[in-house]
Amino acid sequence: MGHQPQQIPVVVLAGFLGSGKTTLLNHLLHRSGGSRIGAIVNDFGTVEIDAMAVAGALGDSTVSLGNGCLCCAVAASELDVYLERLAAPSAGIDVIVIEASGIAEPQELVRMVLASEHPAIVYGGLVEVVDAAEFDDTRARHPEIDRHLALADLVVVNKLDRADDGERVLGLVRSLTDRAAVIPATYGRIDPEFLFDCRPNEERIGQLSFDDLHQHGEDGHTGHQHLHTGYDSLSFVSDVPVDPRRLMAFLDSRPEGLYRIKGYVDFGPNDRRNRYAVHAVGRFLRFVPEPWTGGDARLTQLVLIGSGIDVPALGKELEACKSDAPHTADEHGMWGVLRYVREPENDASGEPV
Repeated sequence: MGHQPQQIPVVVLAGFLGSGKTTLLNHLLHRSGGSRIGAIVNDFGTVEIDAMAVAGALGDSTVSLGNGCLCCAVAASELDVYLERLAAPSAGIDVIVIEASGIAEPQELVRMVLASEHPAIVYGGLVEVVDAAEFDDTRARHPEIDRHLALADLVVVNKLDRADDGERVLGLVRSLTDRAAVIPATYGRIDPEFLFDCRPNEERIGQLSFDDLHQHGEDGHTGHQHLHTGYDSLSFVSDVPVDPRRLMAFLDSRPEGLYRIKGYVDFGPNDRRNRYAVHAVGRFLRFVPEPWTGGDARLTQLVLIGSGIDVPALGKELEACKSDAPHTADEHGMWGVLRYVREPENDASGEPV
């Protein structure tokens, strides 16, 4: 069709030892629908991926799983090699998750993803997992967690069932973040659609999932009502072109809790050749011009995903971005958008600030 290949989001999953990163990764691996996840575990010493154990392949750095997931346990020096390997079209991977070791500085991994020149790779966000029950002790032992939370795009406050004062911990975490979506969780169960697009679940092959193995909490009750945290979403469609200045004002002021924006934007008759794919995660934003093809309806189609977002208010703000003049997408009007188009000589474009 002439469109660029689908970009693969690379999600960095961080958190101190015991926070529940591996539990969350296991949950994603088993609940990914038909999506193929490439999981890179950046720590040989603490590989606890249950699927790896089931495969009996802990001696090998790469394990292919029946449910469409590929796990790699690699040293930091090998990360970029595996990133390139998983992004190759032949791997058929839809999303890559890098689980940082418990002592890794997440910003180094984020920089590495942003610096990648692979055309198929796009930054998918920094997800920080914290243990609600141990949060105060963790901060005392690792004061750098405040810096990690300030960098995060999504914070999963895990093990809330074990915390005596969960609401206080949630409030404290929110005060330490910079516009990140903060979501509560138990057993690392968050909806994978927060992080990536799940394909329709045509087949459920594979091992017993982590959820199946842990149907009951330690206290003997299932607690299913609150264990799986969902998300808020908004779909916006417009057959009227969008004013680039208004859209950039909307994007620049997007509220905390709004974690992902994806879709296509039509800026109208001044750019008849292209529509613009938009990808935003946390503070990261990128536009990719794509040629219109004969079968494409000239529409703006956006999906917004977050937690605790005001869906009706955001819908009204997007409605207000519609253009009421044919000339808004002129050279000056488009300048704000073009700052976030990745140019070969400007690979840092769209990097979070």
